[in-house]
Amino acid sequence: MSLETDINLPQFRNDYQKSVVNILYTHNWVIEQLKPIYGSSNLTKQQYNILAVLRNSPTPLSTMQLRACMLDKMSDTSRIVDRLVIKGLAKKIVSKKDKRLVDITITPKGAKLIERFDGKEEEMDSIASALSPAEAKTLNKLLDKIRNRVKPV
Repeated sequence: MSLETDINLPQFRNDYQKSVVNILYTHNWVIEQLKPIYGSSNLTKQQYNILAVLRNSPTPLSTMQLRACMLDKMSDTSRIVDRLVIKGLAKKIVSKKDKRLVDITITPKGAKLIERFDGKEEEMDSIASALSPAEAKTLNKLLDKIRNRVKPV
């Protein structure tokens, strides 16, 4: 199906408008495709993101370091970490460098939970399987180009 058919809009002002609307629509579509994968764990995508970052970090991370790795930069990282701590999936440790700060680590329970997603990589990849490897590479370059544009002053 086409974007026009999916959202019942016969035409766009121009291809730039269509591109932006298509990115937004596709984002929401991808999130819907991922819900069954995340939903089985009772994790939000932001909680999954933090646990994945913590699992792949050789050292504890500060809230600021976690925020820099987040896919959703507007997330309230501190509250998300607090929820993970309550669930026993992450742990806060007073920073050795600065006693006013806390470092966050993943707990064994959190690591075990995040390992369940390792077997779902093919399922996640299948969301974009309509693309050839070359098309996926081109799409990634185009999306990077959009994000890296020079912002107007």
